[in-house]
Amino acid sequence: MDTKTLQEYDKKYVWHPFTQMREWEASDPLVIVGGEGSWLIDSDGNRWLDGVASVWTNVHGHCKKEINEAVKTQVDRLEHATQLGLANDQAALLAKRLVEIAPPGLAKIFYSDNGSTAMEVGIKMAFQYWRHKGRPEKTRFVSFRNAYHGDTIGCMSVGGIDIYHEVFRPLLFPAVHAPSPYCYRCELTTERDCARCGQLCLTELERLMAAHAGELAGVVIEPLVQGAGGMIVQPAGFVRRVRELCDRYDCLMIADEVAVGFGRTGTMFACGREGVTPDIMALSKGITAGYLPLAATLTTREVYDAFLGEYQELKTFFHGHTFTGNPIACAAALASLDLFEKERLLDALPAKVAYLEERLARMKSLEHVGDVRHCGMIGAVELVRDRETREPYPWEERVGVEVCLEARKHGLFLRPLGNVIVIFPPLAITMEELALLMDGIAASISAVTG
Repeated sequence: MDTKTLQEYDKKYVWHPFTQMREWEASDPLVIVGGEGSWLIDSDGNRWLDGVASVWTNVHGHCKKEINEAVKTQVDRLEHATQLGLANDQAALLAKRLVEIAPPGLAKIFYSDNGSTAMEVGIKMAFQYWRHKGRPEKTRFVSFRNAYHGDTIGCMSVGGIDIYHEVFRPLLFPAVHAPSPYCYRCELTTERDCARCGQLCLTELERLMAAHAGELAGVVIEPLVQGAGGMIVQPAGFVRRVRELCDRYDCLMIADEVAVGFGRTGTMFACGREGVTPDIMALSKGITAGYLPLAATLTTREVYDAFLGEYQELKTFFHGHTFTGNPIACAAALASLDLFEKERLLDALPAKVAYLEERLARMKSLEHVGDVRHCGMIGAVELVRDRETREPYPWEERVGVEVCLEARKHGLFLRPLGNVIVIFPPLAITMEELALLMDGIAASISAVTG
C-alpha cells in the first residue's frame, strides 16, 4: 500500500500517545514498515537511525535473527496460556534466568505486560505486604520530583511531572515527594556540582522519611537516572544511600528499572552498579529487546512469604493480567538473554560509553547547550535560551521538537523530552553509527539554535 494511503488511515483512525493530534493530523508522519540493526525503514524505503531505541526498548537491533527464530518457533508451539491455574514452560524458564542475573536476594517473579503495570504491581504489593505484617498504618509512599513511573493511577500518584500528572490529581492518592538532584541546580555554580546536589536531596529525603516514618510503606526510585523527567543522573552513592535510609526507617525500597535495566547503564541492572538489592524491582522495555510487551516485578522471599497463608485468610495477592507470562514474549526474552551472553554485549559497552561521554562533553561548547548528562548508554543535551543565566526556552517554542525534526535531514529519528534531546540508541549500535548519531545531533542543535 502506498505511503499516502497509510498516512491517511493513521490520521483518520489512530490516536497516538503523548501527541497533540490536531498537529499530527496536519503533518505527514513517517510510516515505519521495517527495521534492520539500528535502523528503521519507512514506507518509501528511507532508512532512519533509531536514536531512541524505539522508546528505550531496543537492545540488540531491529529484526535480530536469533530472536526472530525464537518467536517463530514458539508461535508454532503455543501462542498463549493463562497463568490463572496453569504454568507454562517459557515463563518458568525465564523466571529462573531473571532471578539468576538479578541483584542477590530477589527471588520471585510476578509477570505483567508493561512498565506501568510492573510498577502498579510493586506499589500494591508493598501496600498489602504491610497489612499482612500487622502494620496497616504503613500506607504512604515517598517518591521524587521529576519522577515518572507510568500512567496508571498508582504510578501517577508517585509520579512527579506536573505536565503529565496534574490534570489527574483528583484521582490520585497523596504521596510524599522528595526533591531530585535536579531540583537544586539553580543553587549551584555554572558547572553543576552533582555531589552537593545529591547530598542536598538526600538530606531532605531523610527529613521527610523521619517525619513520616511510622506510616511509610516504601520509597520509589528510578535508580541512577530519572528518565522521562529529563534524563537526570544521580551522583555516585545516591542509590546506596536510599537503600540505607529505607533500612533505617523500616520501609521497602521499590526500584523502577523499567528504562534503565538490561544493560542500559553499563551493568545488567542499575542497582547492581552500587551493590544494592531493592525489596521490589520493576522491569520491562528491554526485557524482550523491544520485541513484545512483557514486564516483571521481582521481589524478595521475605515479601513473598508475607502473602502465604490459608485460603480463608485472604492473603492472596489479588492482582493479575490476561497476558501475564505470555509464552511468546517470554521466548523472546530468553533469546535476548542468550544474546547478551553469546555476543558479550556488556563487554562491548565501555568503548561506546566512553565515546558517548566524550562527544557529549564536546557539545558543552555549543552556545545554547545548558547542560549535558550521561550514564552508560544514556545521554541528554539540555537546550537553554541563555547559558549564563540558564534561562530556558519557553516550552511553547518547541525547540526540542524542532531539533529532532532537523535531525531527520541527517537520517536520524529522535524524540525529545521538552527541550532535552535524548540519546538512547540500541545497545548494539556500532561505533560508526554512534558517530553518525552524535554528528547529526550536534549539527541539528546548531542549525536550530543558531
